[in-house]
Amino acid sequence: MSSPDVAVGYATSRRGVPAPVSFRRWVEAALKGARRRKATEVAIRIVDADEGRALNLQYRGRDYATNVLSFPADLPPGLNLPLIGDLVICAPVVAREAAEQGKKPADHWAHLTIHGTLHLLGYDHIEEAEAEAMEGLETRVLAGLGIADPYLA
Repeated sequence: MSSPDVAVGYATSRRGVPAPVSFRRWVEAALKGARRRKATEVAIRIVDADEGRALNLQYRGRDYATNVLSFPADLPPGLNLPLIGDLVICAPVVAREAAEQGKKPADHWAHLTIHGTLHLLGYDHIEEAEAEAMEGLETRVLAGLGIADPYLA
């Protein structure tokens, strides 16, 4: 598997936000865990609460900032690009959740990046069986990075 092309854009303060090399490592771990071997491109935008809220309202009809939004690429037929989609991660929500859940911030960033990447690959958690499969894969990928199971109470 070739290293994924991960473009990271910071639309908010970078304070407490991981560097692009970390996001690339986490995306690569998710791709490896999902056994994706094709060339892959992902764009990640780090946003503040206002932008996170606006995007969540526009695309999901929910009027609050959420931790991660996944936008799978919807390429026209015949256009074979390695782009799998975009992730939008809301920095203040990630920081707040990590503190509330007693997690290391970097571990929570890793989890949400992996979670979002799996969504871009078609994984979901609407049905219980899908949720169990996705959470199991996330847990295995995170364990490979030395990060504890985020779903343990």
